[in-house]
Amino acid sequence: MRFDYLRIAGLALLFFVPFLGGVHLFDWDEVNFAECSREMLLTGNYFQPQIDFEPFWEKPPLFLWMQVLAMKIFGVGEFAARLPNAICGILTVTLVYHLGRRLHDRSFGWLWALAWMGSLLPHLYFRSGIIDPWFNLLIFCGLYGFIEFRWQFFCPGENQSNWKRYRYLLGGGALLGLAILTKGPTAYLIVMLVLGVYWARYRFKNKGFFKHLVLFSLSALAVALLWFGLEVWVDGPWFVQEFIQYQIRLFSTPDSGHGGFWGYHALVLLVGCFPVSVFALYNLWGDRQTEDEMLESDTLTSCKRSDMATWMQILFWVVLILFSVVKTKIVHYSSLAYFPITYLGALTLWRAMHWEKIPQLAGALLLVLGLLLGGAVAAFPLVGMHPEWLKPLFAQDGFAVELLGLPVDWYWWHSLPGIILVGASIAGWWFWHKRQAWLSAQTIFAGGAVFVSFTLFLSIRNIERYSQGSAIEFYESKVGETCFVKPVGFKSYAHLFYTGKAPVGADTSIDDYPTLAHGTPGRKVYFIAKCTNLDELPQLADCREIYRKGGFVFFERVVKK
Repeated sequence: MRFDYLRIAGLALLFFVPFLGGVHLFDWDEVNFAECSREMLLTGNYFQPQIDFEPFWEKPPLFLWMQVLAMKIFGVGEFAARLPNAICGILTVTLVYHLGRRLHDRSFGWLWALAWMGSLLPHLYFRSGIIDPWFNLLIFCGLYGFIEFRWQFFCPGENQSNWKRYRYLLGGGALLGLAILTKGPTAYLIVMLVLGVYWARYRFKNKGFFKHLVLFSLSALAVALLWFGLEVWVDGPWFVQEFIQYQIRLFSTPDSGHGGFWGYHALVLLVGCFPVSVFALYNLWGDRQTEDEMLESDTLTSCKRSDMATWMQILFWVVLILFSVVKTKIVHYSSLAYFPITYLGALTLWRAMHWEKIPQLAGALLLVLGLLLGGAVAAFPLVGMHPEWLKPLFAQDGFAVELLGLPVDWYWWHSLPGIILVGASIAGWWFWHKRQAWLSAQTIFAGGAVFVSFTLFLSIRNIERYSQGSAIEFYESKVGETCFVKPVGFKSYAHLFYTGKAPVGADTSIDDYPTLAHGTPGRKVYFIAKCTNLDELPQLADCREIYRKGGFVFFERVVKK
């Protein structure tokens, strides 16, 4: 079994690390965090996050410190920005194997680990530069610490000291505190909602639950205050106040235009967590533990299994409902649900392997969604070769029409990932239909992992050329030039990172738009705007259009000294 840990870590290393730096960081989130880390390196201010060398109160600094460390070792770039999450991926799949083996057996550990590597968004997020993978891992570990403590509390082992039990509670709280330092108090809110729902399930009569909840919270608070408390002490409360107001705004309004319909996250989780999501559907509610399962395990193990399924069901529904209510809708907001989805999906497969409990709905959804997703990706290169097919659909969107006019090279082999997913889905369905659950799991998860990896390797660069390639190309051409670069009419952080912007000095207003457009900033200014929203740029004095490409229009303003 020890070799299993090495095999799983090796597979994760193989899938998550290669080609991390093969494509530019995507605006907004990836570039946003990488730029904060780059500015930490430049200014030496590692305590207070900045963006464009001004205070950035949207996120705490823990993940940024990880990126800073990677940048110190590997240099500023895409690889270093994404490496912390690749490491997180290796740790996550190794951890779930360990927990799965302890709770069930070796085969369950493998199923849970493969579910992470072979499902679309769970795999993809470990190759990104966003905060959520570490945020979610720390939340899950913190919650599991509380769960394990409660098991130890009710079923203590022989000669087990209080410390050996309470270390799970206090350690779990400390990990939750680190999650707060990674992205904010939403971590505490989610865990408290999960614990509250679980407690309510027993009509608030669980022995010692409230006392343990207080100790758990105090441990989390003590760790969170390592940064929040010091920030208030050193700089006063204004930074933390702005941070809290931003968190409230995310919940109450569709921030930065990221709105969506109420069922947005349900659809994202079903499609984005394919294929494990189709197996998880069977276990999202109720206790489906079989009589055979209870008879073949000792009482304590059986109780732990049933209780773990309950905890994961509660975690799933808390995350889904909470972020369905939240006005801001972004794909990764519900990504904490990947833990319960992969666990509950693995549970369906594991029970199918042992007791041939084969829900036919899972097989049907596996086939239908696999054909749709794989077919769409397989057809994408064909559409890319014939952009005129799509132009009538975007006739009212001049920016999209210009993007489709970019000369992007598509070849038949770009369809291979989609073909692989289609083949794996058909084979997985066939094995499932024949009650060969282990072969079905191996086939579909291997196909999912290869699908994501090959799509990233073969097609993501082309997709990035459409979405932001022309702008990034322009930014990179200005590295080392004494100038200002300013996007107009759209939000972006890419110009900061890819021009390698340096601090402008004490007077940060010198590169505000009014000064750059109408004042005398003292150096050449470049503006970039979308072709559908040029604002006042064509009428500005001393400002001329340089060229247009990929829906973007580039202007130059030479200010006379």
